[in-house]
This record gives sequence, C-alpha cells and structure tokens, in this order.
Amino acid sequence: MPKRAYHNYWVYIITNKPKGVLYIGVTGGLDDRMERHIEGKEKSFSAKYKLKKLVYYEEFQFIEDAIRREKQLKNWHREWKINLIESINPNWDNLWKPLGVDPETSSG
Repeated sequence: MPKRAYHNYWVYIITNKPKGVLYIGVTGGLDDRMERHIEGKEKSFSAKYKLKKLVYYEEFQFIEDAIRREKQLKNWHREWKINLIESINPNWDNLWKPLGVDPETSSG
C-alpha cells in the first residue's frame, strides 16, 4: 500500500461553556472524535464534564508536530489558553460542523 503524501491531524480544545472546563486533545479524525465526545458514552474526562463544544483547533500534517503542540498547550496557564481561544473565537462559538450537514439549515 503506498504511503499517503498528506494526512490531517488536529489539536483541539473542547469545553462545556464559555470559559468553562477545557480539554485539549489530538486526533487523526476530528469528525469521529467529536462524535464520540458528543455521545459522551465513554467513561472519560470529557464525558464527566459534558465537554461537547469545539472552540479551537489547529491542523497538522505530521502527528509528531500535533503531539508536540498538544503537550505545549497542556502546559500553558489557563489564562493563556483562554486568550488563544478568544484570539480566533471571541464568542466561544461551536466550530464543529458534522460532515454532510449544512450549517445554514441545521440547528445547534
């Protein structure tokens, strides 16, 4: 099987409300991962605090870069994380749009 020239990895931050509990993760499939967070069936930190709102993400080609960035963000002070989110998402809008759903016609 040929190696793909490009793959997407994401570092993301989810929350339950503006300036609420923050969770930082890394994934190779943002849509699948967000669906698992929203379902909340796993016994996990994100399920415990009902973290279902994607408020920040960054895309990477290489998993090593994504993991490095995830670790960096996890070591940041909470205020720095909030400032990062608000620099691109000042209203703390949910940035996740499910595949195949038109955001103009869907509610949520």
